[in-house]
Amino acid sequence: MPLLLAPVGREMKIVRIILDEKTKKHLANLGIMTDSSITVLSSSGGSAVCIVKEGRLALDKNVASRIYVA
Repeated sequence: MPLLLAPVGREMKIVRIILDEKTKKHLANLGIMTDSSITVLSSSGGSAVCIVKEGRLALDKNVASRIYVA
């Protein structure tokens, strides 16, 4: 399921990222890569605030809809 539809407060595993290589590399530098864990804190207005490792990140609708979690 896309990250935007993930339940709030539940740790999920990233299974697929469908973005260009430049964006994937940037996300990997932030800790967002396949097989890593991510927790959605809030998802409203199309954006998602997430916890990755020990930091919080805000992802816009275009990016969050192309990150798939399970």
